[in-house]
Amino acid sequence: MFVSELAEEEERPKKRAPWGVIALVLLTGLALIRNGSGEFDVGPPQPATAAAADNHVTGDTTRTGGAPAPLPFSVADRISIPAIRVDAPATPVGLDMEGWVDAPPPEDPNLAGWFSGAVSPGEKGTAVMVGHVDNRQGPAVFYGLGALKKGHRVEVLRKDGKTAVFEIYGIEVFEKNNFPGDRVYGNTGTPEIRVITCGGGFSKQNGYDGNVVVFARLIEVR
Repeated sequence: MFVSELAEEEERPKKRAPWGVIALVLLTGLALIRNGSGEFDVGPPQPATAAAADNHVTGDTTRTGGAPAPLPFSVADRISIPAIRVDAPATPVGLDMEGWVDAPPPEDPNLAGWFSGAVSPGEKGTAVMVGHVDNRQGPAVFYGLGALKKGHRVEVLRKDGKTAVFEIYGIEVFEKNNFPGDRVYGNTGTPEIRVITCGGGFSKQNGYDGNVVVFARLIEVR
């Protein structure tokens, strides 16, 4: 179920889900069946080992001297990742009745979700955006996420008209059964974003067994 009221007005969520809960449930429902027609049998690209975020990078403040100040709350409106030609509208998503994080409707392949239980992109803390890797028709909005490299940028246009520009410092794939929630979602003390989709191995019985996670920090506001 979508948090539709946040899409219509600038209203700060009154309650945030604890990170421990998010770590356990985020994207479990995104293990979609890959198109088996032949063209996409190779599956989506996976992050290179060299793209992994060093453990000490999370929370590193050595580059924050010239970083922009955190922004106030504002709903995410669009996400752009020029290196993989992503330019997609964003819709707020929340937790459903069973405590799972809702995903954008799978029938719309070019739609991202901003998790409204966390901070908005550009605020101090770790914002989270999710999207499908594919649907029954083929690749979806975050199909190419695993092909990103350190230094590439993620841009989020907010409802207040400001664009939060993030620089990627890591891309990794984690097993869903061993997901490092504290590392992925932890507050580094600066504005950061995680962009997440399904990845790793795939089976028709269980879908994807992992999540591709992009780590990025705010470097510019336009």
